[in-house]
Amino acid sequence: MNFYAAEAETYSLHARGATSKRLDPFLATLPAGAKILELGCGGGQDSLVMLTRGFDVTSTDGSPEMARQAERLLGRPVTVLPFDQLEQADIYQGIWANACLLHVPRPKLALVLARIHRALKPGGVFYASFKAGAAEGRDRFQRYYNYPSREWLMSQYTPLVWMSVEIDENSGGGYDGETTAWLHVTAVRSA
Repeated sequence: MNFYAAEAETYSLHARGATSKRLDPFLATLPAGAKILELGCGGGQDSLVMLTRGFDVTSTDGSPEMARQAERLLGRPVTVLPFDQLEQADIYQGIWANACLLHVPRPKLALVLARIHRALKPGGVFYASFKAGAAEGRDRFQRYYNYPSREWLMSQYTPLVWMSVEIDENSGGGYDGETTAWLHVTAVRSA
């Protein structure tokens, strides 16, 4: 959180022109105007795309400084919401968590996933991405990452009742400029 507090403006400007390539496929699974929760919205670029396409988006970030940056882009309030404080139940048709749950400490990830599962409506779609690895650690900016393996990540999703859980892998980059193995999880809550 210290990194995002200190670097909010620089970080959000860096990401301003980029949206996730996974966003279009995610949105294609949802009905027009669907209610979507974005967790960890960062500078707000993905929320802006969703809003522009007519979706009912609730944008959130755990960092007050990042939330303010997103508000500047979106022209609307962004809620400061730590992942473990999500309280809603059966509200959202989609939850988008691009490159943010990777900062949740490993012992807390199952609890956060349970809260996300509860916030989804039956049949709702949940997307999250993680930097892959074998053990938790920090990057060169001292940001914490849970660095899950595919198997460990699946074990965190399995206790919940999902209609499906799919994990795709690819190689990509991030703010640190280093080549990274990524895990992309798409889960559908059981109806």
